[in-house]
Amino acid sequence: MEFSTTHEIAGTVKQVSDRLCKLKAFDDTKAGVKGLVDEGVTKIPSLFHNPPDRFVKALNLGNTENIIPVIDLAGVGKDQSTRQEIIGRIREASETWGFFQVVNHGIPLTVLEDIKDGARRFHEQDSEVKKELYTRDLTGPFVYNSNFDLYSSPALNWRDTLACFLAPNTPKPEDLPVVCRDIVLEYGTNVMKLGITLFELLSEALGLHSDHLKDMGCAEGLLALCHYYPACPEPELTIGITKHSDNSFLTVLLQDHIGGLQILYQDKWIDITPAPGALIVNIGDFLQLVTNDRFKSAEHRVLANLIGPRISVACFFSTDVKPSSKLYGPIKELLSEDNPPKYRETTVTDFSAYYTAKGLDGTSALQHFRI
Repeated sequence: MEFSTTHEIAGTVKQVSDRLCKLKAFDDTKAGVKGLVDEGVTKIPSLFHNPPDRFVKALNLGNTENIIPVIDLAGVGKDQSTRQEIIGRIREASETWGFFQVVNHGIPLTVLEDIKDGARRFHEQDSEVKKELYTRDLTGPFVYNSNFDLYSSPALNWRDTLACFLAPNTPKPEDLPVVCRDIVLEYGTNVMKLGITLFELLSEALGLHSDHLKDMGCAEGLLALCHYYPACPEPELTIGITKHSDNSFLTVLLQDHIGGLQILYQDKWIDITPAPGALIVNIGDFLQLVTNDRFKSAEHRVLANLIGPRISVACFFSTDVKPSSKLYGPIKELLSEDNPPKYRETTVTDFSAYYTAKGLDGTSALQHFRI
């Protein structure tokens, strides 16, 4: 029995070692998933084989119960009754779905198209040019790699990403690649303006002063991720992004026409069908924490697809790039004897460190901070 146990341990150690070698070999190519596709792979490497999800099938019944709300922001500043109607819809969406789409949000359609084009131009440029920018060092203003949690996640996701830290410190133009420089900066300016409006509406939806969330620092940091999901030869074996909730206060997402984004709602996967000109807004873990579970940070995923490439641009309002000792906990004004705090106070830095170390393993980082 002792020999058998020792033998099993040795076998496990070898498996871990072999996996680590494969991960490093993939990482060292600096070509990402697109590099595999460019090589003409027809069978995806086992590193990308994701374990089956118990919520396998998407269920869309074609009725309004399974369509996330689309909220028209036109007139939000015109008259009080229209504003209150919009706030009511945002409140309901944030408490039930954790997701909603916004139209007439103030960002020109040309800017939305240009940022998708810019992301595509970056990812589809010559691989030798991209390799010069490939890094796992997250301290710079611009990062390009594949799978931020490459060495910690149970299985890799079928996507590559460029990341740009747009606030609190706006990058210098020369710090960004020429192929997407101007539009990334322009898009960031537009999303920051929209984000401040959304935080005002969310504050009012909580019954607080419109500046409450902004004054807490929710809009101080902004990180843009431009994801590239190449066509996948075996999409049933892997996934674009594993089930997860976002490590942010709020996320503003632009997806292209291909789709594939799903949210987990009442133990069912619901497709979020792309709507022209619309932006998807979802509550992040930190907003669920500070609202003491009033607003929901919904779990979501992106399917791999045969047609690709799929482009999406996710902008995260979070200050995790700026080390801070500031503590966040449930907002005092929302607490009562009947609604005591459900989370311990934490810094964004500590929460983010835990989230990153855990990787996208299908579990929520919020559980770790519950009282």
